[in-house]
Amino acid sequence: MAVQLQGETRFSRRAVKVDEAIRLVVEATEPGRHEKVPLWETNGRYLAEPLVATTDWPPFARSGLDGFAVRSADTAQASPSEPVTLRVVDTARAGELASAAVEPGTAVRIMTGGAVPLGADAVVMLEQTVDAIVDGRPAVRVKRAAEPGQNIAPRGEEFRRGSVLAEPGTKLRPGHVALLGTFGCADVPVFARPRVAVLATGGELLPVEAPLEPGRIRDSNSAMVAALVQQSGGVPLLLGRVPDEPEAAARAIAAALAQCDIIITTGGVSVGDYDVMASLLAGLATAAPSGSHLREAAAPSAFAAPSGSHLREAPAPSAAAAPSGSHLREAPAPSAAAAPSGSHLREASAPSAFAAPSGSHLREASAPSAATELPPGSRLLFNKAAMRPGSPTSAAVVGGKLLLALSGNPGACFVGFELFAGPALRRLQGASAAEALPRQATAKLAVSFAKGSPHERFVRARLHTDGGVLYADPLAFGKSSMMASIPDADCLIRLKPGSIGAEAGAIVDVILL
Repeated sequence: MAVQLQGETRFSRRAVKVDEAIRLVVEATEPGRHEKVPLWETNGRYLAEPLVATTDWPPFARSGLDGFAVRSADTAQASPSEPVTLRVVDTARAGELASAAVEPGTAVRIMTGGAVPLGADAVVMLEQTVDAIVDGRPAVRVKRAAEPGQNIAPRGEEFRRGSVLAEPGTKLRPGHVALLGTFGCADVPVFARPRVAVLATGGELLPVEAPLEPGRIRDSNSAMVAALVQQSGGVPLLLGRVPDEPEAAARAIAAALAQCDIIITTGGVSVGDYDVMASLLAGLATAAPSGSHLREAAAPSAFAAPSGSHLREAPAPSAAAAPSGSHLREAPAPSAAAAPSGSHLREASAPSAFAAPSGSHLREASAPSAATELPPGSRLLFNKAAMRPGSPTSAAVVGGKLLLALSGNPGACFVGFELFAGPALRRLQGASAAEALPRQATAKLAVSFAKGSPHERFVRARLHTDGGVLYADPLAFGKSSMMASIPDADCLIRLKPGSIGAEAGAIVDVILL
């Protein structure tokens, strides 16, 4: 089968600023499916529905410590030199109710968390009392006057029945787990983990377990992306490798749409003759509506830190046959006439995808077949980002779902995931648009770093502190095609556009990984 090429449009792709590209990706995604999970599995998940208190809390007046429940009026004259003696009529253990009320001149021994008995309006701590026997009966000598309400948590002090415990979009933490358990939330409604189809393109790719062959390499990107998906809370679906043929890629994407919430591809996005994803997206690029969502002006920063933190805030098989030798799973392909039901991405009308660019020099003389068309409403978000590494990174909405086409170079693939896929996955899981953005801080540059490209540069680096100052140290082997520095990177230094770079000691923005 002849390969459909990109044509002249490969050299006229418009670079979108990184902040704008992130904004487009986040705006194209919305929180998705709901599910209920056991309470103990909710840590790190995002709440899908509001949860309210099912009772007042505390549900009864309870003691804040071990001591004696008393009438405060009975202790008004108490002092260390002249303690007040009260007769002990009962003991209130946690989980039990006292059988006797506190009458004038009496007290009830009470444990932490115990229900305060009727008649008592204060609890005297054990250390301010002395045990005694009066007329052969147990008593207590109180050495300090008690104030009304002392050491008592009144009913409803923390929550009233019906008050909101957590709103939708709340990222649940262990403290929330304790709170929800208190009110009997055994199964909690959360946003489902996004199902992420991972597809690798390139005829040069071999399975990881295969021996190397001349001119070929193993597909390590798919496993890396799958690990990053898991780290980001998603569920990866590794759907294998796709040949450098647009029709085969379109079929693989159609099959993936039937089983996933988002598609991530690696490779095939540059300007080479056989860059299949770029060839497919070229049709979308030329068909984008005039006055589209792509902004010409510089966008405000898309990165934000959590409120109150030290981080600074800133603005398989398809309807057609699967490719021979493919590892795609068997699944019916979605209809080309409609987006899958339950889609979570915003729809926008757009001409049918994958029409050949006007005036292009594609080898195919006839119009592209139906196998290279995507569902109506598919639209390009961007097909080039003003960044290094990974400038050919592309994004589109296909059949109502986000497709991210990342670079095949490992370093660029890693950076592209952190900048674009991470935010999209957080948003799909219920994070707000602001919370979904990469977290950014500032640090001192440990060593000087030169850059030749005028585009914004994202440098893999390691953070360390010295004298209370945070430093970012660029790692060696930082080129787009290199992977040796990926395991050690815990941040990306964000160097501003321009060809100068930055000197050692300069304050730089860093994206926390």
